[in-house]
Amino acid sequence: MALSTKRRSQFIAANQQEYLERYPALNFPSREQFDQASAYRAELLASCAETVITGCGGTKLNMQGLSPGCKICVAGGWSCLFVNGRCNCNCFYCPTAQKEIGQPATNSMTFAHAEDYVAYLDRFGYSGASFSGGEPLITPERTLSYLRAIKRHFDSKMHTWLYTNGTLLTDALVGQLADAGLDEIRFDIGATDFNLKALQRVGSAIPVVTVEIPAIPEENERLKRLLPQLVDAGVKHLNLHQLRLTPYNYPRLITHDYRYVHGEKVTVLNSELAALEMICHVAEHKIPLPINYCSFVYKNRTQAQAARLRNGAMMCKESEAMSANGYIRTLTLHGERLQLEQLVARFIAHGCCTAQWLLDGAHQQLVVHPALWSLIDLTRLRLVIGYAMARQMSAVSYRNPFIQVKLSARQQIIVERGRVGGTFELDSDQAELFGCCFLQRSHSLTAQQAGSSPWDEILLLEQMEEGLQEYY
Repeated sequence: MALSTKRRSQFIAANQQEYLERYPALNFPSREQFDQASAYRAELLASCAETVITGCGGTKLNMQGLSPGCKICVAGGWSCLFVNGRCNCNCFYCPTAQKEIGQPATNSMTFAHAEDYVAYLDRFGYSGASFSGGEPLITPERTLSYLRAIKRHFDSKMHTWLYTNGTLLTDALVGQLADAGLDEIRFDIGATDFNLKALQRVGSAIPVVTVEIPAIPEENERLKRLLPQLVDAGVKHLNLHQLRLTPYNYPRLITHDYRYVHGEKVTVLNSELAALEMICHVAEHKIPLPINYCSFVYKNRTQAQAARLRNGAMMCKESEAMSANGYIRTLTLHGERLQLEQLVARFIAHGCCTAQWLLDGAHQQLVVHPALWSLIDLTRLRLVIGYAMARQMSAVSYRNPFIQVKLSARQQIIVERGRVGGTFELDSDQAELFGCCFLQRSHSLTAQQAGSSPWDEILLLEQMEEGLQEYY
């Protein structure tokens, strides 16, 4: 569904605020040029529609032939450990400085001990773990120690992969990674001017060899010529990311002739089109190398949704439920005392679980689980909807409800619940529509409804947005 004018304005304002005096130098196409780019994108998608499967709400393609690690990411089971924060290359597209070794970290939480990270993976139900940086092979013994600890505990139940530019990879290190049980290795050949020596060194020692790079428009023809060599070298998958502008890489990206797109963050329009052109090229020439286009909106939406669902499950009360987009939803009915008491009596008569509702002391507010919705007569009732989100933290803020998840005697994780936005008060007719659209899913909002208050805000909390980034 198309973005509302309000949402577009909010994104543009946020992007202007992020770049301030540097914003005017960014090349945002005209409306006519955006329309032309949208038409070209539609043409590319149509040309490969018979051979390419699109998934994740239209944000990822090709879904056929994803690497094992990417499948885990799509399913929401991936944890990425940033083993260190330093890189020995200087890619123009890198989003951060990456100058400090630091401690291994994920989700802004550090793990000084491999055993604690293993306990974290186990406790939070991950099925895949990757090692990134910086460059993980700057600290090879550290990387190997965490990999070995994971494999000792999980064995084949935990798929592991490593991101590297390959410049520090030796034959001996390939053997050590293989002996430790690494399942997949991903090379950023863009960091080495598309040199293939490092990935050729791996051979069959590590089961899955993947190339993962940004879709760089000016390198597209060069990459096309390299595809047969990638296949011959044993590369099983090619992952193409969308270039994203950050305050750090701004000085270098701005020197390239790129066109930019507004959205949750500023992204490179040419990069997406280059990725889609590559997918079409592979399909047309029947090159046996699956390509996965990992769009920014996929990463920004799906990976965030996975985190909300995982953490929210720990903080969701029995009288509440999770929305499809991973927010904890609280439904509270307001009405006359007698009417609410009659509703409770009906729940009891139908044998409903008593934990699925909560009547306040004055008997004027009744929290209900969506499972009870079909038993509720909304006449003369008001529905108040509240949303919350749970996130992992390293320390207690004491501002919100939280639980402590003990990993070891030395480390624990805090899962904290905080409100998201305001509350939405609906009359009985609006409540009926809400139930049909989001609880029973028997109807969908019309385009006019979806763009109007309060449905535009509710929709974002209930459902993940679909489709590739709109061009504006």
